[in-house]
Amino acid sequence: MTTPLIILTGPTAVGKTDLSIQLAKAVDAEIVSADSMQIYKYMDIGSAKVTEEEMQGVKHYLVDEIEPDMPFSVSEYKRMAEEYIDEISSRGKNVIVTGGTGLYLNSLIYDMDFGKSDANQELREELNKELEENGPAYMYEKLVSLDKEAAERIHPNNTKRVIRAIEVAMSGEKMNDFSKDLRYNKKYRPIIIVLNRDRQALYDRINLRVDIMLKNGLIEEVKGLLEKGYTKDMISMQGIGYKEIIKYFDGEYTLDEAIEIIKRDSRRYAKRQLTWFRRYEDAKWFEIDKFDSVEELKDAVVSYVKEML
Repeated sequence: MTTPLIILTGPTAVGKTDLSIQLAKAVDAEIVSADSMQIYKYMDIGSAKVTEEEMQGVKHYLVDEIEPDMPFSVSEYKRMAEEYIDEISSRGKNVIVTGGTGLYLNSLIYDMDFGKSDANQELREELNKELEENGPAYMYEKLVSLDKEAAERIHPNNTKRVIRAIEVAMSGEKMNDFSKDLRYNKKYRPIIIVLNRDRQALYDRINLRVDIMLKNGLIEEVKGLLEKGYTKDMISMQGIGYKEIIKYFDGEYTLDEAIEIIKRDSRRYAKRQLTWFRRYEDAKWFEIDKFDSVEELKDAVVSYVKEML
């Protein structure tokens, strides 16, 4: 029997957290996060991590579970998320997957084989050695310089795919868009909801969110992480908001420059996310600005989900 999987997504700062909790209360669900930054411990402010208070008693999974220096791949995310989904479903509850990391969502929606490739063994070994010596962030930057389009589609944590894409790029080809030839994961029946806002309103919210992060102590949070021994080469520390503050500490940026770059890169990330979500053919989009109130939006989303369940 296929498990219904309610997926609530949308670009950064659109308003997913609050709505996901209201929806969970309305349809007796628990929440599995699909956010590649909120999964890390101690990285609260820069990831806009959902707080205990905001959860309103709704149980969340894959938030605050991984040490920042732990290598964490998309295949690992899929394994852990599926275990939680099975466990929640076995108790007769619904499951909401919420977050904006497209590859994490794809790993649940589609039947994806992360290890498939036609390897040039010699080059593969060379690249793996390079990975071992320099770390995932270095390899991801290498991919960005070789094939920017492929890099935008591949999560930095997914080192297997990063290395595969580098191999392909070094052979002078381009990596196919993995989303063009995907079969649905037979375990689940996805009910995909995408939240969106007027572009300028979304950008204003992103800018405001960055200002709030700084007010709430982002600089102190990054300093504390560095003092704990976490370094700028770790994938976790490559997140938007973290890497820029580290560069401010290193004297590469002034604080004003760091803040502007965080805002700019967050807006660009939101734009890429929207492009990604438009590939979900069966998704139901909710344009938040078209609703007169948050309550009206909640009622519309709850009504749609109940109908689909």
